[in-house]
Amino acid sequence: MLPAVLAALRETSLASIVVVEGAHKLEPGTRYRDAVPGTPVRVVSCETWARGPGASLRCGLAALGSDVDRALVVLADGPELDPQAVERVLAAEAPYAAATYDGATRSHPVALARGAWGDIPDEGLRGREPALVDCSDLRPPGDVDFRR
Repeated sequence: MLPAVLAALRETSLASIVVVEGAHKLEPGTRYRDAVPGTPVRVVSCETWARGPGASLRCGLAALGSDVDRALVVLADGPELDPQAVERVLAAEAPYAAATYDGATRSHPVALARGAWGDIPDEGLRGREPALVDCSDLRPPGDVDFRR
């Protein structure tokens, strides 16, 4: 599903992309780094992923340069990601913003200002209330979970 997400990100204004691998290592020989022409894609391994989603988020944020003042978070299992939702969430002026597709429930993508990066708990940001960005006229990214 990652190629579909990267294809959507190709249509956005993002300057760089970091893919965090944890429980599921990317297959050797895959060409994710070349998936978004003109936009650098780096894959970082997060050895502490088992602590929770916040640990993976911290690994990704740590890989960003000091010149990055806002980060966008998308999930690899959201293959229907709409590039317009990315742009809307990035444009939100709140320190923590999330797309909503029904006007009440937060979803992805999520944007975080650098000032919100310092205290991300292992369980992630689920206990925090983001500013909701209306994306009800767009398709939601989906959330495809699988179990072995």
